[in-house]
Amino acid sequence: MKNAEKNLGALDLFRLAAALLVICIHTSPLESVSADGDFFLTRIFARIAVPFFFMTTGYFADFSDLRKLRRPLLKTAALYGLSIVLYIPFGIYSGYFNKFSLGAALRMLIFDGTFYHLWYFPAVIVGLLIVYALKKLSAGKALVIALVLYVFGLLGDSYYALGVRALPLRMLYNVLFDLFSYSRNGLFFAPIFLLLGSLLHRKGSNNAAENIENLGGLAISFTLMTAEGLLLNGLKIPRHDSMYVFLLPTAFFLFRLLLSVNIRAFPLVRQASAWTYIVHPIVIILLRGAAKALHKQNVYERHSLLGFALTAVFSIGIGFAAALMARRLSGRRTECRRARAWAEIDLAALENNLRVLRSRLPDHTELMPAVKADGYGHGAVTIARELNRLGVRAFCTACASEGARLRRSGVRGEILVLGYTAPEQLYLLKKHRLSQTVIDFEYAKLLNKFGGLRVHVGIDTGMHRLGIPWEDFDDIAAVFRMDGLSVVGMFTHLAADDTAFGRYRDFTERQAARFRQVAEGLKALGYTPRIHLQSSLGVLNYPELAADYARTGLALYGCVDGEIGRELKPVMSLKARVSSVRGVKRGESIGYGTEYVAARDMRIAALTIGYADGLPRALSDGRGYVLINGSRAPIAGKICMDQTIVDVSGIDVRQGDVAVMIGSSGGMTVTACDIAQLADTIPNEILTGIGERVMRII
Repeated sequence: MKNAEKNLGALDLFRLAAALLVICIHTSPLESVSADGDFFLTRIFARIAVPFFFMTTGYFADFSDLRKLRRPLLKTAALYGLSIVLYIPFGIYSGYFNKFSLGAALRMLIFDGTFYHLWYFPAVIVGLLIVYALKKLSAGKALVIALVLYVFGLLGDSYYALGVRALPLRMLYNVLFDLFSYSRNGLFFAPIFLLLGSLLHRKGSNNAAENIENLGGLAISFTLMTAEGLLLNGLKIPRHDSMYVFLLPTAFFLFRLLLSVNIRAFPLVRQASAWTYIVHPIVIILLRGAAKALHKQNVYERHSLLGFALTAVFSIGIGFAAALMARRLSGRRTECRRARAWAEIDLAALENNLRVLRSRLPDHTELMPAVKADGYGHGAVTIARELNRLGVRAFCTACASEGARLRRSGVRGEILVLGYTAPEQLYLLKKHRLSQTVIDFEYAKLLNKFGGLRVHVGIDTGMHRLGIPWEDFDDIAAVFRMDGLSVVGMFTHLAADDTAFGRYRDFTERQAARFRQVAEGLKALGYTPRIHLQSSLGVLNYPELAADYARTGLALYGCVDGEIGRELKPVMSLKARVSSVRGVKRGESIGYGTEYVAARDMRIAALTIGYADGLPRALSDGRGYVLINGSRAPIAGKICMDQTIVDVSGIDVRQGDVAVMIGSSGGMTVTACDIAQLADTIPNEILTGIGERVMRII
């Protein structure tokens, strides 16, 4: 699917609204209140729903190759097949199949649908194939042909009485309406909207001026469509009323407007909307049956708004339940089929760690989680979104591009860039409302010249990496006076806060004293920025240094030792598959270099993970181990780029079994801290080194 990284939550939310509009069409909510109002709602306003669905399909479909179109075609066919099976008993009950023949069956399958609302699915399939063929032409020619098809369908729909005045058209429609019931189908209706969706994908995002144009265009187009619908109905022209001239610009401007709304995607809403569309006629039938059984049929029919409300509530409820069930089943199937390495991200563990860290901090201290390096390998967008949901409103990243990605994914609140942003990327700071670290005085002048930026002033209190030296107070104060900068924070970085004793404590306390001296000097001048100096280990080892923010990283991901380590839970597990199991004889070498020699007859297993996936090569030759079926399996030989061999002698292991690099198996656990200790490094390096091809599973 194209464009998967964009924030298209507005499309997902409008899908649900469109499904409700389709329910309106089939329940006539205002029929018992106002016939004119119901006509406007169901025969004009609600007609934007199906074109929106088509445009969404076209927007995401890849027409460049028929193989790439295979996925939406198969998915639509599968939904259609499931719907056919689902509606067979209802079709028999309602008499939908009374005039059944081979011709009628083909008519239903290809054009009309096997129940009245299921025409949409074959229309998508036929329309996608037509647009694929049109895409081989220029965009202009494709658009003209799609428009001609639409106009022909229009003359057989809302403009029917005008279209059949021409004898050739009347004869042609008489033949065609033996093949299908309506010209609202995959031949005439779907192609133009699928094509428009595809063309809007290629265009890209809108600017502010275009959004004003979209609002105006939508208002004018819909007003004209309303007038068109009322006029045609008054003149008794339509055969059906699904296709209007001004439906095209209305759908176009609406879709462009929705694309401009930058909010995160809602996959569950997307799936629930599809199920709501599929099941709502069943709900209508069951509600009418229940009303009849309870002798309330007259009441039910007299209150059309009640019928709509009940249908909507039950349909949406079933839709979300079906979407949740499908997601769980899909997740299980995906995990069972996974052939390589994957990382499981436990959001419940993240919430636990957030709660534990908050309990260690004063009420006035906010967490500013470090989500740099793709959230320490956990997936920055996933982690930040979940933390946003849990009330976190400040984050820090290493670079502007990381911050911009979070912002494009809908993450709200303060986002501080801790590192250097090159002059050619300063526009990202302003565009995405990011705060930049002032890394030295010369850099402050550069930022000031660019103008209009929020900054946190870095203070070098002894780490000598970034920041203005604490002794240069005049330079620090000068930054606060710069007209082009809005100084909202100030911080330092503690170099030795991982230990709370001896010379490390002395050094940390000296850094803190220097930072306090700067803060007090600025306060005397009237400047009181929000300050922060604790990282994860600073929170744990030096709670007395709590300030306005705490830049927690490793602890938030559950990867610290000590007493608090027992309260924190690792957020990530790293796993792979056993790809083969075999025996080796004593004296045979295993792996690259022939240096690891079997001291006895052994059983070994190859795993689908290597150093390119983040398993440190330093664990080779028995230094490290993995867990398989609740037992330790030492690493045998050198870790390869894509594979690792382990000793499984005495362990019941089969091809396809799960090997655990980080996480639990049976009653045993291995943590990122354990791996780091064996590899003579730190857990940060282990987590951030887990490769991109390792799939993250939430």
